[in-house]
Amino acid sequence: MTITTLPIDQIHRNERQPREYFEPTALQELADSIKRFGLMQPIEVRRDGDTYEIVAGERRWRAHQLAELTEIKVIVIDDNLTDIERFKRSVAENINRADMTPMEEAKAFRRILDDSEGAEAKDVAKEFGKSTQYVMLRLALLDLTEEVQQHVNSGAIGTQAAVQIAALTPGNQAAVLKKWAGGAFAGDNELVHFAYALKQQQNQVVAMIVEDMSPEEREERQRERTTTRKDIDRIEQVLGLVEELAKADAMKLAIALEGEVTKRLEQMDRVADAIAKARFNLRQAKAHAEAREIARLNPDAEHQSLAPAKKAAPRPQPPAVKKAAPKPIAPRPKVPAKRAVSAKA
Repeated sequence: MTITTLPIDQIHRNERQPREYFEPTALQELADSIKRFGLMQPIEVRRDGDTYEIVAGERRWRAHQLAELTEIKVIVIDDNLTDIERFKRSVAENINRADMTPMEEAKAFRRILDDSEGAEAKDVAKEFGKSTQYVMLRLALLDLTEEVQQHVNSGAIGTQAAVQIAALTPGNQAAVLKKWAGGAFAGDNELVHFAYALKQQQNQVVAMIVEDMSPEEREERQRERTTTRKDIDRIEQVLGLVEELAKADAMKLAIALEGEVTKRLEQMDRVADAIAKARFNLRQAKAHAEAREIARLNPDAEHQSLAPAKKAAPRPQPPAVKKAAPKPIAPRPKVPAKRAVSAKA
């Protein structure tokens, strides 16, 4: 292939290419790098009448414009690919470098499924080296409202949380987004659990309204409430014992527990494990309580339906705990963290 130089204004983007979002800070860094060191890897273009259409390298082309350069190194290729084959090539170039946002991947997978006769999620997964579940979860994101999609595209809302939110009605999605924008969640973990709890509230009746109960049912609920609260109040007694142990002198403990230090440590490990599980359960309970309040204040949201997806995506199981993402502090999301940039990008 021969490398040549073309004027920037003779080149245009492929309007059907999968990438839509280019992170501004990273793009500026690439522009600065190209301006200082030059372009290490030419972009690929194909003839399109009197102009040229980008096949690979739109980000480098944009960076040239940002750097106010008038020419760019290119490789002109002659391809006999169909539009969908060319689209798949562009997806493959970006997805394996993690350059696409989750929403861009979702839309790309949907287009491939729509434009490839007989294609299924498993076929798309195999073609791009992904699991079928990965593809299906991305497709589920297409049920997000436009406003939520924008925050997912920018990276302000993580993919795991987005999948849970996507299972909600538009009304409940709006309620979650409002709560998130107000800084109600310490990170993505809390957002994930809240959205999951709201989905359960949305899909089934999890608690009978007190006014609809018989006297016997009310009495039973009150007994359960009293018993549960008394049991949890006993935690303070355990806390006192643990605090005393934490303040104890380690050398004196070794003498006092001679011959059974290991046994007592294993005992404490079991206690710590139980506390961690109990804490997780209470966090889930907190999410359910808040979700019930949302459902109470927003009853019509449960009856709003989403536009039907062209291919159904299975819903995920209860969320696993991941490292918390930074807490949003305003409705407008923060710019995602910077990544190292190479002129080859």
